[in-house]
Amino acid sequence: MDRIKVMIADDSDFVRDGMKIILDVDDDFEVLGTAANGRELLALAEKNRPDVILMDIQMPEMDGIEATKHIVEKDLGKVLILTTFDDDELVQQALRNGAKGYLIKNHTPEHLKQMIRSVYNGTGVMEESLLKTLAGRAEEKAAENVPGSGFDPAGYSERELDIVRAVAEGLSNKEIAAKLYISEGTVKNYITNILAKEDLSHRTALAVYYLTGRK
Repeated sequence: MDRIKVMIADDSDFVRDGMKIILDVDDDFEVLGTAANGRELLALAEKNRPDVILMDIQMPEMDGIEATKHIVEKDLGKVLILTTFDDDELVQQALRNGAKGYLIKNHTPEHLKQMIRSVYNGTGVMEESLLKTLAGRAEEKAAENVPGSGFDPAGYSERELDIVRAVAEGLSNKEIAAKLYISEGTVKNYITNILAKEDLSHRTALAVYYLTGRK
């Protein structure tokens, strides 16, 4: 297959160089360039058009949140946020601005590569701890029957909305089936149809859409 073209934005020389070395030794990846801040990254991305951008959140001049917004608006690549900060608000901002994934910087090289591949192939990725945080928020919203701003419930049946809320709570198909008194096969069919309706590739992406209003 074609090599996945990657760019790395991080204000730490150590992090940038380390990730570049990890990816350069793998024939599946090609590192097009690195940047120390969001402004440098935008200039590089406009010239080279990467597939996936590894984006730190906290950088000088232009941070990763703002840079992600510009990258997505200009369709310059898919953003995978990398940070040492487990901050719920930053997660929400990154997802609202169009990031396709969010990972804490304690990953192994193989885990990082797999997450890049997933984002490249259209699957949203997220650390389990962060997904649990979002799931907690989903439970609150479900209790209030209030989805995230931007989520459009029009065109959904009440049963479909029940399924979406349950997915956003982090429930498995088995748990959803037990909660709604339907079969696991029926749950799977509902989720498949909902993903197709919203042009989403993964249940995590559906949860993010419900919580943030962003696909």
